[in-house]
Amino acid sequence: MVAEVTVQREGRLARLVDSDPFNLLIAGVIIFNAVVLGLETFPAMVDSYGGTLVLLNNVCYGIFVVELILRFASYGRRPQDFFRNGWNVFDLIIIGGVWIPGVRENVTVLRLLRLARVARLLRFLPDARVLLSTVVRSLPPLGSIVVLTVLILFLYGMIGWAMFGEALPNSWGTITRAMLTLFILLTLENFPVYLEEALTVTPWATVFFVSYVLVAAFVIFNLLIGIIISSMESAREREALREAMDNTGPDADALARIREIREALETLETDIHRLQHRKVTPPETTQ
Repeated sequence: MVAEVTVQREGRLARLVDSDPFNLLIAGVIIFNAVVLGLETFPAMVDSYGGTLVLLNNVCYGIFVVELILRFASYGRRPQDFFRNGWNVFDLIIIGGVWIPGVRENVTVLRLLRLARVARLLRFLPDARVLLSTVVRSLPPLGSIVVLTVLILFLYGMIGWAMFGEALPNSWGTITRAMLTLFILLTLENFPVYLEEALTVTPWATVFFVSYVLVAAFVIFNLLIGIIISSMESAREREALREAMDNTGPDADALARIREIREALETLETDIHRLQHRKVTPPETTQ
């Protein structure tokens, strides 16, 4: 996941690299670089304007290098905070990766790095960041969905093998073929075809297929949609909090720390009064 940690910065350079005109300029260069990469896929364009395309790509790369240097310098006396932002680390890998020994000589890796520059456009699109964060946050809960899906496929696959394996070996002859058929049926693809074939073997095929569709297709997909919606709400809340932190200015962290210190002092004062009360109260005497 590309973690984004808000770090408050001051100074003209910080305001420059965080300004909308600067971000729009970099986004425009990224789009232009994507167009150049796309033109390089046409042999006729390469034959006629190959040198120009290489020059334009190098110009875009130079702009990206200058941008990265400005962003790094905007952290002033705390350059280590540059690495607290996942997007900064991502930019550093994509832009600085070409200087790693062995990468510049590897044409395939070099093309992948050039292509990955286009992904930097997500940095300047808040909605795209929310969607990306939603996908990443959905991955841990999806593990349970995958396990549940495999379990359902295996159980129904064994039942399907027992019911249709001998008559329909191409679709149900083994557990792997049966699970593959059921996996295809998750999308309801060719459902009438499989049902019609199974009905020639046993009339109980209707119960088998209908129950599978209700349990697997509908239940699993609804759970998946629920996880995605929940992750998207969490991602939107995180993005809103980040924007709020950006809009409150450099004093936001200080105010939060003061609030925490005040709460800690109140708790400490309560504990001190409680201890003093225990010392003052005389012990109970027995008659």
